[in-house]
Amino acid sequence: MKYQSDYIKFALPKGRFLSATANLLKEIALDFKGYSGKTRQYRLQSARFPRLLAKIFQEKDIPIQVAIGNYDLGICGLDWIEELTVGYPASAVIKISSLNYGEGGVYAVASYQMGISSIDELLAKQDNWRIVSEYPNLAQSFALNLRMKTFKIFPIWGAAEVYPPEDASLAILWAKNENEIQTQGLIPLMKLLSVTAFLIANRESLENKDLNQILNCFSPKLVAKTQANTAVIASQERSNPITFRPPEKAKEVKLALPDGHQQPPTAQFLKRVGLNLEGYTKEMLNRRPSTDLDWLAIKVIRPQDMPLQVANGNFDLAITGKDWLLEHLYRFPSSPVMELLNLGFGRVRIVAAVSKDMPVTNIDDLSSLIQNGKLTPLRVASEYINIADKYLRDNYINPYRLIPTWGASEAFLPEDADLLIDNIQTGKTLAQHNLKTIEVLFESTARLIGNKDSLSSPDKKEEIEFLIQTLRRGLP
Repeated sequence: MKYQSDYIKFALPKGRFLSATANLLKEIALDFKGYSGKTRQYRLQSARFPRLLAKIFQEKDIPIQVAIGNYDLGICGLDWIEELTVGYPASAVIKISSLNYGEGGVYAVASYQMGISSIDELLAKQDNWRIVSEYPNLAQSFALNLRMKTFKIFPIWGAAEVYPPEDASLAILWAKNENEIQTQGLIPLMKLLSVTAFLIANRESLENKDLNQILNCFSPKLVAKTQANTAVIASQERSNPITFRPPEKAKEVKLALPDGHQQPPTAQFLKRVGLNLEGYTKEMLNRRPSTDLDWLAIKVIRPQDMPLQVANGNFDLAITGKDWLLEHLYRFPSSPVMELLNLGFGRVRIVAAVSKDMPVTNIDDLSSLIQNGKLTPLRVASEYINIADKYLRDNYINPYRLIPTWGASEAFLPEDADLLIDNIQTGKTLAQHNLKTIEVLFESTARLIGNKDSLSSPDKKEEIEFLIQTLRRGLP
C-alpha cells in the first residue's frame, strides 16, 4: 500500500530486543497485533491509532531507514545508532531516549592466549593491529582514540568472537556482560559503549509531523537522555579472576564451516563422509569444533564472511554457498578464492522479485516502466549488493539505487523498495508477503572453496588433497 503523508511509520526490531519491545508497547497501550517472535508478517497496524503503521526490520537496518526518512520513529539498540552516526555525523537520526531495557555493551576483546590483561599491555605488545567487527565505524573510532599507529578493520557479518587470536588481534563485539565474553575464551579489555534499546526519530519528521500523541505514550518510560561515549571507557572490576591459557600448537590447515541454516546439512554431509566433529551439531554449537585430524583447525563463522576470509589467508578451505562466492568474486574479480567442489546440499534459488501488484512479469517489463518514468530511480533491496548490481547492469537497467539489507529483505517491498534480489527455497515466504518472482538469476548450493596459494603450498598440499578427496566421497 502507498502511505499517505500524514501516516506515522514506526520501525520495530526483530531479534534480541523483540520480546522486550513487544512487552513495552503492550504496557503503554501502543501494542501492534501480531508483533511477536512467532509472526511471519512484517507489516502491522495500530488499533489505537489508525494512521500509525509499523514494519519489522533487522535491527541494524532501523537507524538507516529512520535516517533517510522512510520511517518517522524506530526502536533499536544504541550500538547500531552509534555505528551509523559515527560514520555519518550529519545523519538525520535523533535519539529521543533510552527505553531502559536490553542492557549489554560493546566491548574490545582479545584472546586469553595473548597473555595480557589490559589495553595498555596490548598497546605495548605490538603496533600493527587487525581488528574484526560487525561495527567497523565504532572499531575505527576506537583505534583512532587509542592512537594506534597502524591498524586494519575487517568488517564481518557476525561471530566476531571466534577470530582472535589467529585471525585478528582484537574483536569489537556486543555482549550481555563480561562473564559471557570470558566463557568464549576471551578477555574483555575495554567497554566502548553501554547498550540499551533507544527510541529514535527522523529529524524532519519531528519538525514537520505531529508525533506528540505517540511520543506521549512513551513519556512514563522515557529516561534522561544518555550521551553515548564512543571513546574508550575502561571496563569495571571483574568478578572472576583471569587465568591465561597456554597457546595451542598451530595447525597446518584451517577450515571454516558455516553456522545458521547451513549448519545442519553441513554436519550431516561431514558425518556421511566419515569426518567426525565434536561440537558441531544442532544441539551444540562450538565455534571451534574438534576433530581427530591433529593437523586440521576448524572454526565456525558466517557463510557470508567466508570468501573474504579465505582470500585474506585466514582460512585455507571453507564451505559456503555459491551465492556468497559469486557475491565476493563480482566485487573482487582477481581474488585468490576458487571453487573446488559442488557439494550439492543447501539448495536455494537467487531470484528477482517484485510486488504482486506491480504490472510486470519479467525484467523487460520492469525496464519499460523505468523507461516510461514510472520507477525513477528503481529502488533495489538486497543482501547481495554485488550480484544485484551486476544483474541490473547486465539487463541495462538505469537509473537504480541499491539498498543494502541485513536480512528480512522481503519486508522492504513495496513501500521502501521496488525490486528484491534474494534467495528462496520454496517461494512460500515471498507469497506470504504478496511478492512474486520475475526471474531466477541462478541456483545456489554449498561449495567447497579454497585459497589458490594454500592449494599450491608444499606444507599443506597433501592434507588439503586428503580433505578434498574425503568430501568428494559424499557427492551425489
